[in-house]
Amino acid sequence: MNHYKRFWPLKILFFLIAAVALLSVVGFFVMTLWNRILPDITGVSVISFWQALGILILSRILFGGWGRFGGRHFAHKRARWQNKWQEMNNEERTAFKARWKERCGRKDTT
Repeated sequence: MNHYKRFWPLKILFFLIAAVALLSVVGFFVMTLWNRILPDITGVSVISFWQALGILILSRILFGGWGRFGGRHFAHKRARWQNKWQEMNNEERTAFKARWKERCGRKDTT
């Protein structure tokens, strides 16, 4: 039996503990920054640790990112569309723009 397979429960436990620790540190960091900066500048109230974690989750949902976990997805889509656009000729681009304007409800006013 491979000795690496024997320790997989310990590896999973280690990564779970590391993830919780990292999330706790980042949540505490957000809470501390918010509570030390924003109440004095904007007059907002201080937040708790759980509210800071909620802000982190909300920012992840709204803006994506956090390095390699979400940002690459959109960069890949953008690169794919740029390649597709560059491969189109002028007639295809004009037709694409017309379909897009029709689809989005924008009328050409010029």
